[in-house]
Formats: sequence, C-alpha cells, structure tokens
Amino acid sequence: MSLKIVLLVSGLGTLAGVALGYYLRLIISLGEKGSMELEIKQMMLEAKENATRVVTEAEKRAEETLKEGRVEMKEREEKLKKTEERMIKKEELLDKRQFDIDKEVEEIKNKVSEVKKVKDRVDQMEASKLVEIERIAKLTKDEARDELMHVVEKQSEQDLLVKLQKLEQYGEEKLEGRAKEILTTAIQRLGNSVSADVLTTSVTIPSDDLKGKIIGKEGRNIKAFERITGVELIVDDTPGSITISSFNPIRRQIARVALEELIIDGRIQPAKIEKAVEKAEAEINKIIKEKGQQAAYEAGVINLDPRVISILGRLHFRTSYGQNVLQHSIEMAHIAGMIAQELGANVPVARAGALLHDIGKAVDHEVQGTHVEIGRRILQKFGVSEDVVKAMQAHHEEYPYETLESIIVQTADAISGARPGARRDSVENYLKRLEELEAIAKSFKGVEKAYALQAGREIRIFVTPTEVGDLEASKMARDIALRVENELHYPGEIKVNVIRETRAIEFAR
Repeated sequence: MSLKIVLLVSGLGTLAGVALGYYLRLIISLGEKGSMELEIKQMMLEAKENATRVVTEAEKRAEETLKEGRVEMKEREEKLKKTEERMIKKEELLDKRQFDIDKEVEEIKNKVSEVKKVKDRVDQMEASKLVEIERIAKLTKDEARDELMHVVEKQSEQDLLVKLQKLEQYGEEKLEGRAKEILTTAIQRLGNSVSADVLTTSVTIPSDDLKGKIIGKEGRNIKAFERITGVELIVDDTPGSITISSFNPIRRQIARVALEELIIDGRIQPAKIEKAVEKAEAEINKIIKEKGQQAAYEAGVINLDPRVISILGRLHFRTSYGQNVLQHSIEMAHIAGMIAQELGANVPVARAGALLHDIGKAVDHEVQGTHVEIGRRILQKFGVSEDVVKAMQAHHEEYPYETLESIIVQTADAISGARPGARRDSVENYLKRLEELEAIAKSFKGVEKAYALQAGREIRIFVTPTEVGDLEASKMARDIALRVENELHYPGEIKVNVIRETRAIEFAR
C-alpha cells in the first residue's frame, strides 16, 4: 500500500514537472524564443532529475516499510502460535483433571455405599445387642434409663442441693439488695403519715329529745328523709347518736351533712328536709370536685378529663380497711413515681396508673363488676392513655403485667396498703386468712404440721423426713408459695418456711 502511494506521488510529480516545463516553454517562446528554449530544456532536465530522485526515495521507503511489515507479521504469527500451544496444553490439563474428578466421585460413591452397608450392620448389631441386654437385665430401655437417672440423682442429691442453695442465695441476695435499696429510698423520701382514716356514719345529737322530731308524727319525717336521701336512718336506744346506713358512701355523706343542718336548725319537716338535702348535695359535689382536682395536682398527673377528676374525687368518701382510698391513691402515685425514676421507667404513666388504680371503687356499688374492670371501662370511655390503663389494670393480678409500669403500680399498692397502721381488718377476716394459709400448706403430702406466724406474714411447715427429701422440701416450698399467690389475696408478701429435721435416736442398755 505504501509503495503504491509512493509511485502515485512520483507519477503526479512527473506530470506536474512536464506541465510546468511546457508552460514555461510556451511563455519563453512567446517572449524570447531563442534564449527561452534553452532555459526550458534546462528546467525540464532538472525536473526529470527531481522526478527520478523522488521515485528512487519512494521505492526505498516502500521497501523499508514492506520489510518492517514482514517482521511485525512474523512476530504476530509466533505469538499466535505460542498462544495456541498454551490453549492446547490447558485443554489437555482440564481434560485430565475432569477425568481425575470423575474417578474420585465414583470412588466416593462406592465408599458411601460401603459405609451405609457397615452402618446398617452396626445398627442391626446394636438392636440385637439391646434386645439381648433387655432380656438379660429384664428391663426395657426406658426403665433402665429411669433407674440410672434415679441412682445418679440420689448419688448427686447433696451436690445438687448445695449448688441450688448457692445459686438461690446469690440471686436472692443480689436482687433483694437492689429491691430493698429502691423501696427504702421510695419510702424514706415519702415520709407520709400512717394514721388510718375512718369516715363515720354516725351523727351526734345534743339530746335524745331530737330523735322524736327526726322520726316525726307517724314516722313522716324519717320516711321523707330516707326517701329523699336514699339511706336508712337507724334511731335506736344508743344515747346521743343516730346511725346512717347505706352502701353508697356519697349518699351517706349527703345524708350526714343534711341531718346535721336540720339538727342545727331545729325545725324538721319534709319541706325543710328537701331543702337541706339539696344544699348538702351541692356542698358534697363541690367537695368532690375540689378533692379530685387537689389529688391530681398533688400527684402531678395532668391533662385528665374533668369527668375523670370528678369520679376520682368521690374516692374521698370511700375507705378500704379503714384507709381513705383517695389518700391511698395519692400516696401510691408518689411511691410509684419514685420507683419509676429509680428504674428508668415512664414516670408520668406510673404516677397516673397509681392515682387512678382504684377509680372503679367510686362507683362499684352502682355498677356490676370488679373495681378493676369498672376502672378500665371508665378510663377507656374518657380517652385516658392505653399505657395508663395497662399500668393500673394489673395491680390485683386480674390482668397480666404487660409493662414495667404495671409492676411498679402493684408494688406501690403493696407498700401503701401493707405498711403498719395503714389498714385495719376485722378479727373474722384475719382468722379466716390464717386458716386458709394453713389449709393450703397441710394439703401437701408429707406435711406434718403447719403454723401461720407473724400475723400471716410467714407460714412455717414441718415435714416428715422419711417422706420428703431435701430437694423435695425446696420444691414443696416453691409449690406452696405459688398456690398462696394464686388462691389468696393479701398485702405485702408471705414467707414460706419448710423445715425438714432428721433425728437419729438409739438407746444403750
């Protein structure tokens, strides 16, 4: 290709030289024909020489280019040849490796088949050996395992018991220390009065002559009073007092205020009774609203519906075992807030759940159901947060503990209700609780005696040592504690103490 270009250039140069010479000759001939022809010849001669030189150089360059092209082509052919040889060798190597792999796979398959056959023979031998052992020992596999486990358990009973006691003691000490620290901090920071509050239903009168006025002619006044207030007046021989009886604490308070107003006025008649009751209702409703607002403010619970606050204020006239329920709820809110702060829980939710945990007691004499269920319906109806509902609904374990705040509310309830002097109980209920506690303990096999001690805070159980071992005693204590938790209602905690005593007695004669 390069040679052709050179030749073409040379030809073009030659033609250009001839044309130039002819043109020059024509000009010279037109001017001075004589001298110009000589110059033209000279120029033609030079042009031919130049053309010859150009062609020679072009041929030389073309020859060099061809030579270089042949060398480059030869090198490329050698490289391609070497590459082809390497590819052939790789194919041969791959074919050899594939052959070796196929051979190894076949060998593995044969070995797997042999191993499977050996395993089947071993399984058959194991089965036959097991049958022979069962025949000789006259025990099945399960029976032998159970017997072995029983022997090992007996031999390791002491070691297991010691380890179990160490683990329980370590865990109990660690958890109990932290719990005591939190509870002690909460109680110490509260420092509230422990005096019980009893709202009386008796009205003191200055003289027994007023009893006749209260009853009225043919019982007209007392009937009108009972009809308007919805309570029952008990006018008996007790000097200086009249008893008001009603399941509704609000009605009792309205009746008390109205009766005191009538006694001060001295004029007792149906018209006066109706006005006095209306005035007492207004006064009690005002007290309810104020007490509810004061309780929410004191407990640090905000954004409550006014209707919820009104229902909450009714707890001011409700008592439980001699403890004012509203004061109990406020105290619980403070305790729950401090415990929640120590544990990193939601403090506002814990406070609200504690304050509202007994709100159902305000209307439980009017609505069927437990006070927990009634309280849940009230809070849900008036749009209280679901977290607060979950926190309050588990304080008597009617619902499971779904949040940390629900456990805190139950703990605060136990602290507030179980502390000395907070509540009073009747002798009958006290004795009944002790009898139920002892009955649960005596229902277990191997129990010889059971005594409820420390006002029902501890149950001490003596077991027969020949029937109950050390491990069984630990398990029995746990089972009794679980039954007490599930079957009895009590404040605080009850210690279950199982005692197993072994005595060796011999006589020397």
